[in-house]
Amino acid sequence: MHSVQLRRTAGATVLTLAMVAGCGSAGSAEQPAAAAATRVFTADNGRITIPADPKRVVATGYAVPALIEADAALVGISSWQRGLPLMSDEDRATYDRIEKVAGEAAAETNYEAIAKVKPDLIVIGVPQPVLADVDVERLKSIAPVVAIGPTIPSAWRELSQRQSDAAGRAANFGQAKAAYEKKAAELAAKHKDALAGLKFGHVGSYGEVAKGTFQREFAGSWGTNIAQDVGVTYYGQVKVKGGGSKDVSEYPSIEELTESLGEADAITYSVQPDGTPNEAVKYVLDSELWKNLPAVKAGRTFAIRYTEAATYAAAMKTLDAVDQALAPLGES
Repeated sequence: MHSVQLRRTAGATVLTLAMVAGCGSAGSAEQPAAAAATRVFTADNGRITIPADPKRVVATGYAVPALIEADAALVGISSWQRGLPLMSDEDRATYDRIEKVAGEAAAETNYEAIAKVKPDLIVIGVPQPVLADVDVERLKSIAPVVAIGPTIPSAWRELSQRQSDAAGRAANFGQAKAAYEKKAAELAAKHKDALAGLKFGHVGSYGEVAKGTFQREFAGSWGTNIAQDVGVTYYGQVKVKGGGSKDVSEYPSIEELTESLGEADAITYSVQPDGTPNEAVKYVLDSELWKNLPAVKAGRTFAIRYTEAATYAAAMKTLDAVDQALAPLGES
């Protein structure tokens, strides 16, 4: 599901839902959901009674990668194009074979398709503002609805955990979390000396060239939060917090580049999976102001791939990318 731009409230309307659905029990899909064991789950929309062990899971939005990785009983998903480069071959095969029941946007929810698979649980994984694009009452007429939406980008850790728990796959989630934390700790130890005392800035992918702006990401944002687990320190904070992703990123004009990043000892910037910058990042890199930044003149700029990871398994790729990007720093 592309353009799920937590970094920007304006982009949030293209986020899709995340839904988990299951049949009533291990028996036929015709068996009433009430026959299954239930539990009370605390979600963004309150305390909801849900199946203890969902049997037929439909996932869209942020729940797609989380529940594929957690090996949930998926029978339908939305399109999730932005996450495809982060999937393993096995997870991509799972993604490809499952029926798509929603598009890239919340407004592209196919309620008839959801009802057809007889879900016993629906988990909506979009930010609160985007929830207005979903006919929640209609979904509630199909199955219990659990809203588990993201806030700031770094909250993917809690988000994916809660989504996995709702789908009855908490144990699977714990394995991925442990593997990620072990690798992050190893890389933090590896780069500790090279990173000591350095203040980093980050240029994100969502500036708008037409408006002459760039994206400065601070700690806790998409481009920074996983690098932080390796020991990178990002300085500063947004001037005015706007809620959600706007608490950890801002969009100055290109003329403010020196003011924004002039104090950075080093700068990271987001690039696409193939290692090339998108238009918004290239706009910054081609600027004369960029070329005159102290960090740029010192040769301390580092391109990082896979900065939009939203699950522990996907973030393993980001850890590798950060490790690779920082390698020259350790050699200097």
